[in-house]
Amino acid sequence: MATLFVDKIDPQSGTSLEIGSSGDTFTVPSGVTVAGAMANTPAFRVYLNSNQTISQSTVTKINFDAEDYDTDNAFASNKFTPQVAGKYFFTSTIRLSSMSTTANWQIYLYKNGAIYSRFANDVGAQANPQISISDTIILNGSTDYVEIYTFQDNSNSTRDTFEGTNNIYFSGHRIIGA
Repeated sequence: MATLFVDKIDPQSGTSLEIGSSGDTFTVPSGVTVAGAMANTPAFRVYLNSNQTISQSTVTKINFDAEDYDTDNAFASNKFTPQVAGKYFFTSTIRLSSMSTTANWQIYLYKNGAIYSRFANDVGAQANPQISISDTIILNGSTDYVEIYTFQDNSNSTRDTFEGTNNIYFSGHRIIGA
């Protein structure tokens, strides 16, 4: 096996470059960083580090106040605006303080200020219930944005979120090949 040392490979003519043949396997060694179009960026993970009150029978935007990471500084003002077009995978989890009675509880993934997807669950009286949502969304980049909202109708009362990095979070990343 020979080693070829170069700084850049460009096609001889046109704009296509083929590496290998059908059935070949390429190995990317441990410690190698993949950048550019192959990277799963922009990517972010934010969470709620303090309680937020969720009013009864009101759709409420979650106000994330802490970041684990935000590779492209694309999460601001409680929304993600990627700046890079593509397909994105999002997931979010919300945990509320104890439900005293059975309640309808919903979590929403909003795109550009409107519901894109929703998950609803009738939650019985229980301590600190949790609800989650995941979906894939095509975003155009600089003008599309994504947010998380929730709704609960627990016996005419407000509920507080159960704060913490693993209790209330929102994350997303660009999918390779999008």
